[in-house]
Amino acid sequence: MKIQIFGLNKCDTCRKARAWLDGHGVAYDFIDYRDNPVPAETLSKWAAGVGGWEKLVNRASLTWRNLPPERKTPDAPGQWLALIAEYPALVRRPVLVLPGRDVVTGFSDKKYGEIFG
Repeated sequence: MKIQIFGLNKCDTCRKARAWLDGHGVAYDFIDYRDNPVPAETLSKWAAGVGGWEKLVNRASLTWRNLPPERKTPDAPGQWLALIAEYPALVRRPVLVLPGRDVVTGFSDKKYGEIFG
């Protein structure tokens, strides 16, 4: 299975992550989750893999900050899933899925260097 990277085509952080992977010869498949919505089961696995919904969702994003206050307190997986379905940009980007390893969110040179040696 090839490495998968999920994100948004127009996201600068996703572009940086892809450029890093390309520059280091790492093969991957990129999936824009706005064009190809991620199934609820997969989102739930990602949330579990990164330590919870609060870590999967970027609560510092403009999208999150613009939500009405009552939407910022989901307390059940179904509520998180509905929020992400409505606002895909809430997912912390990019989401790196490695074969047989945990899910990794976000990008930094250091983090990718540690993962790919």
